[in-house]
Amino acid sequence: MSISISAIRREREGPMGPRRNPMFRTMLAVAVLLTAIPNLASAQSKPKGARVAVNGMQMYYEVSGKGAPLIVLHGAYMNIPSMGAIIPKLAKTHQVYALEFQGHGRTTDIDRPITYPHLADDVAAFMDAVGLKKADVFGYSMGAAAALQLAIRHPAKVDKLAVASASYDLEGLQPEFKEFIPHMKVEMFLEMPFAKEYRKLAANPDGFPELVRKLIALEKEPMAWGEQVKAMKTPVLVIVGDADVSTLEHSVSLFRLLGGGGPGDIGKPLSASRLAVLPASSHTAVITQVDLLHAFIEPFLKGVTPKGMFAAQ
Repeated sequence: MSISISAIRREREGPMGPRRNPMFRTMLAVAVLLTAIPNLASAQSKPKGARVAVNGMQMYYEVSGKGAPLIVLHGAYMNIPSMGAIIPKLAKTHQVYALEFQGHGRTTDIDRPITYPHLADDVAAFMDAVGLKKADVFGYSMGAAAALQLAIRHPAKVDKLAVASASYDLEGLQPEFKEFIPHMKVEMFLEMPFAKEYRKLAANPDGFPELVRKLIALEKEPMAWGEQVKAMKTPVLVIVGDADVSTLEHSVSLFRLLGGGGPGDIGKPLSASRLAVLPASSHTAVITQVDLLHAFIEPFLKGVTPKGMFAAQ
């Protein structure tokens, strides 16, 4: 890491001070994560990427593996390498299309806000551009919310959907995070290690401040998708850390809106959607647990359901 955590702490304590500002500590954790994650996949051979014209931008993507198509969507401030080893792991059994969103990684930015509907429409346009009529989708964090919007806005394009650390309503965020959103400033992010990492891949190396401005605005965008989620027919795997940015109650609510949470073993079929809670896992720790994530995602995408004691053998 090119900048020590102590230096960042001295420079970016925030309005509440380092001890009283839990979200500043979260930002430091994100900085460490986004600097370290690329090393998780360093031993893997890197697939060749390409760019395609999507809604006025040049969207970068990589294709790897063979099998049924699976689109992978990264989180805010991330890119394909920072998603780590989950991509090559999934590529062992799927043809993975890993995308980089507007202004992220090697994808160009355009004069347009970053919103979840925009991100979802970009994925849909990407699928049209590369000839993908339908695919499974795995999204993390911002990519998970974009994936939910993709299934809401373009349901015919999504077969099964796995979302890790997803939110569908701002009221479901942890209180500490909601309280911190109004205090977010571009300057808080400019000395973070991932600000320098951004320059290594970016189509515009000087575009990081503008990306931060758009992502802060995204945090303030209205989000109340309960009725839209309830109307979804797409099977969804909801993955959440037990110390995630969203509350556990919010994730359970999302699962119930999707038709999950009813009793098994009483003759009724289980919901097509599923819920997985990762223990001792913060928001940034979710994406690092590759084997555990894969153990949840792969059976879901293949339609494998554990048999209960009373199931027919």
